[in-house]
Amino acid sequence: MKFTAVPDFFLNKLLPQISDINELKTTLHVFQTLYHKRGYPRFTSFKELAASKSLMSGLEGSGPPDKALRRALKMAAERGTIVHLELDKDGEPEDIYFLNTESDRQAAARIEKGELELTGLKARGPAYVDASEPPDIFSLYEQNIGMLTPLIADELRDAEQLYPQSWIVDAINEAVALNKRSWRYIARILENWSAEGRSDGTHRGDTKKTGPDRYLKQKYGHMVQR
Repeated sequence: MKFTAVPDFFLNKLLPQISDINELKTTLHVFQTLYHKRGYPRFTSFKELAASKSLMSGLEGSGPPDKALRRALKMAAERGTIVHLELDKDGEPEDIYFLNTESDRQAAARIEKGELELTGLKARGPAYVDASEPPDIFSLYEQNIGMLTPLIADELRDAEQLYPQSWIVDAINEAVALNKRSWRYIARILENWSAEGRSDGTHRGDTKKTGPDRYLKQKYGHMVQR
């Protein structure tokens, strides 16, 4: 009996957002297809997915199955679950898909730049992904610190109003490096940088808001008096 691994991030973060049953069916099938592949990089194609009888039979209730599949893949790519590249195969477009992981984003970027070749496939347009693009602070926190509770999410949103995003990313990374994996420790780093400046020369005046007015925009701002 075979099993397919499903990323925790998908179950905790993305699955609650999915309301389209075809997107869900297609995404799970992509997980299954890629999980049982070997080699580097692991990817699937529209033609490969369209050849799956189990997947296509599950999409029959929404009009032509091939159109339903394209729509579902487009939704999954826009949600960030998968990465889509359009390559060239013998003069014809070939759509291929990767999981949206750091290693696969890097592979996709290398393919687009011509640094990595896939047998019979060539890049045909500008890059679709930026492998250097950092994850958002919510994903970064959940991947490195712990579960993103509603309270922590509120704290992160408040921090975005007070500090540059690069500060928050650096504070999370510093907390991880010191094995101090808590929001309280991260917040203390940010407060110290804001009050004393950073060792890289960034001054506290570079925060989004300084002085007493910054507290008025936080969730307890109505309780602050000048």
